[in-house]
Amino acid sequence: MNIVIAGAGAIGGYIGARLARAATPGVNVVLFARGAHLRAMQERGLRVIGHDEEFEVRPTVTGDLASIGTADVVILGVKAHGLTALAPELPQIFGPQTIVVSTQNGIPWWYFNGIGGDLDGIRLERVDPGGVIAAAIEPRRVVGSLAYFATDIVEPGVIRHTEGNKISFGEPDGSKSERLRTLVEPLIAAGFRCPINARFRHEVWVKLLGNVAFNPISALTGGTLEELVRHPGTARAIRDIMAETEAVAERLGIKLPISIDQRMAGAEKVGAHKTSMLQDYEAGRPMELEAIVGAVVELGDRLGVPVPTMRAVYACATLLNEKRTRVV
Repeated sequence: MNIVIAGAGAIGGYIGARLARAATPGVNVVLFARGAHLRAMQERGLRVIGHDEEFEVRPTVTGDLASIGTADVVILGVKAHGLTALAPELPQIFGPQTIVVSTQNGIPWWYFNGIGGDLDGIRLERVDPGGVIAAAIEPRRVVGSLAYFATDIVEPGVIRHTEGNKISFGEPDGSKSERLRTLVEPLIAAGFRCPINARFRHEVWVKLLGNVAFNPISALTGGTLEELVRHPGTARAIRDIMAETEAVAERLGIKLPISIDQRMAGAEKVGAHKTSMLQDYEAGRPMELEAIVGAVVELGDRLGVPVPTMRAVYACATLLNEKRTRVV
């Protein structure tokens, strides 16, 4: 099995490092990256550090997709806003049966393919501007995944793993397919927990319920999860956004299996953790606003569901993102 990590940053790089360390017979791993991180991995290999693990690997790393050949599995490790540029390059490594695994937070570009009803096949402009992702990646190739581990790049070629080892998977049609079982085998061998969820679209909203509220407010305030929950003002805004998100999900027929109180308590338990959006802001990187927040605002408008608090926070975070991007 030829596995290509297309975007070997904090998430993709950690997956690739664990796969490379496992060295499962018959599994070949190639990491695709660019910039200083690519050069560091080519020169010194990839190092993972964390509370309970520290190791180095020297996987095959490239900045040239054309040099890879045909992939059996492509794991998309870039953030949602990076897919617009990457997706048109990917068909050169596709074979007839190549699987493409989305790992992005928020509402994925493929979410409404085959969903049925009036929304079947719609495209969210904030997720897939101009439809370039959908044009490059046929729906039949797509497998959904959600990563439940915290990682960040502390310097080029070095990834810090803070917690977690779970990657949840699901077919868009809800089936527990043979290709899914084949896909998760090397990941399980590499030490990941890989449950297969027949109701994967529900899981997208469960994770989104927290991300859509905590992420932008953390970027605006600099607050950690526990700080956001314990401050009366931010806690109220977060609850309002979660309630608006629940209303949008319900219009799609999604009944969330977790309450707002449970989601708030879970975030407080995590403690002094910075969200990925806050980490991106502090590092001067573009924030993953559109797929996580903008997409829900767009859906609310389409479905006639008011999202006033979310819209206000989204507007403020968008300006912050634009100002930081211009400065950098």
